[in-house]
Amino acid sequence: MKESARELFARRIKALRSERGWPQEELAAASRLDRSYVGLLERCEKSATLDTVEKIAEAFGVPVGALFQE
Repeated sequence: MKESARELFARRIKALRSERGWPQEELAAASRLDRSYVGLLERCEKSATLDTVEKIAEAFGVPVGALFQE
């Protein structure tokens, strides 16, 4: 079964965060989001708005599209 965009996004932000050695708190601070919200996104329990996707991309210093690539 094909992975949804939400699932791909969740897996990708968790992977990028892990690659950088960031705890959820650091990603949350860098993207101006609540830590618990970051956890919900990573567990695919919430859908991110486009504004949130942009904030996370900016925090990682990557283009938005990179958050949806394998």
